[in-house]
Amino acid sequence: MKRFDRLKEIQSLDPEEDFLRIHRLSVTLEFPWDITRALELALYRTYAVPSIGRLLATTAELTDRSQKRYDDTALLLDSVVEHGFDSGEGRTALRRINAMHRSYDISNDDMRYVLCTFVVVPKRWLDAYGWRALSAHERQACAVYYRTLGAHMGIKDLPRTYEEFEETLDAYESAHFGWDEGARRVSDATLGLMASWYPAPLAALLRAASLALLDDALIDAFRYRRPSAFARGLTRGVLRLRARALWLLPPRSEPHFARQNPEIKGYPDGYDVAALGTFPTPGVRGCPVPHRRAADGAVAE
Repeated sequence: MKRFDRLKEIQSLDPEEDFLRIHRLSVTLEFPWDITRALELALYRTYAVPSIGRLLATTAELTDRSQKRYDDTALLLDSVVEHGFDSGEGRTALRRINAMHRSYDISNDDMRYVLCTFVVVPKRWLDAYGWRALSAHERQACAVYYRTLGAHMGIKDLPRTYEEFEETLDAYESAHFGWDEGARRVSDATLGLMASWYPAPLAALLRAASLALLDDALIDAFRYRRPSAFARGLTRGVLRLRARALWLLPPRSEPHFARQNPEIKGYPDGYDVAALGTFPTPGVRGCPVPHRRAADGAVAE
């Protein structure tokens, strides 16, 4: 397979009907590392909306149990990507996602905004740092995928096209980004978590590089000192060099799912999809456990 053969396959499909296949090809074969980083940034952006950041600080999930919250979020979302909306494991993941969100008073607007970050931030990341940009087919398939996810979550007034997702995100951030003390604690904890994945002497460097990737609106909302032009240029330059190198390599032959990421550290012996996440309301533990995912990725009944 040549470097752009998979893109040709994607462009032969219908983004409205084949959205799951297209999205899975993009996420697991074309851009697995980039999409992981972009989704981390997408969730991070949401902290700058005070109503979201304040709630996350109140639950203490991201400040006191950062690694577990990271792992569970990635694994739940990954289950739907890997198995689809109609699979047993996908439906179980959706039940867990919905049960957690129902436990808190979250507005439809905030829920819709978070969904928009999943669509828009990866596209913008790949525009800047990917070995290629997303095609129009991939953008629309991504929009349909997350519109479907949003419908399963009961989110109303969902955008339909990528452009509508982008317009909704930009308008919401312009209207709502702002300072909140609790959100800043969540931000600091997240930056600390990401630095913890690497050797301790690199922690300060990793934190500086992470901040260098943030735009001024995010930096200002959390009241961080703006990174220098040198720090931003170096960090972004390294990512662009990586993209050039990837462009020269042969395409990935095996899919890479989020559950295989080395950043997920909390389940060395495998995990139950139905046991992931938080259980703040009585009775949620009664969800069925149809599958167990082993550490090597095998599924057992």
